[in-house]
Amino acid sequence: MFIGGETRAAVSAAAATARLACPVGAGVLVRASFAAWEEVTAGIAPAGLPGLVLVHSRGPVRRGAVSVLILRWEAADASGQRFPVLDADITLVPDGEQATLVGLDGVYRPPPGAWLCPVIAYLVTAATTRSFLSRIVAAITDPAAAQRGEAGRAAVRPGTLAVASLMTLPSGKAENLEALTAG
Repeated sequence: MFIGGETRAAVSAAAATARLACPVGAGVLVRASFAAWEEVTAGIAPAGLPGLVLVHSRGPVRRGAVSVLILRWEAADASGQRFPVLDADITLVPDGEQATLVGLDGVYRPPPGAWLCPVIAYLVTAATTRSFLSRIVAAITDPAAAQRGEAGRAAVRPGTLAVASLMTLPSGKAENLEALTAG
């Protein structure tokens, strides 16, 4: 499924690019990825299902005034078999002198063998995209928080699979999906 989103950051494109280009920036992308996954899936998916285990990022690559970072999320099943769930580009486009449009365009793949209603899959990926973009914007607009490791932080448990992915929507969890997809 193709996904995308865009949000505005109140920081120059040069500053946003510099903040994501440094080692702290790579950590921000990793923390924001796990936190967004956790936020959206924790209340919906039962424990023990495949979870996000690895985040790769590269870049930025500059194309004129635009900077692009490449991102891949990998999940793992119970046997430890890894598979890609997201391949995306994060774009930083100047929006005036003191603002940047932060965009995400990519492809989301559900876990192999998983059945997920297409409508629910769309709503979950849209919520994850919004959460991820808002965490990136928070990190690049408050570099002190990013350096302290606070931006993009959530309840990610070190040494575990961090989160479960969606395979089914258990009964009684519809209110969680509704709350996450509102807005």
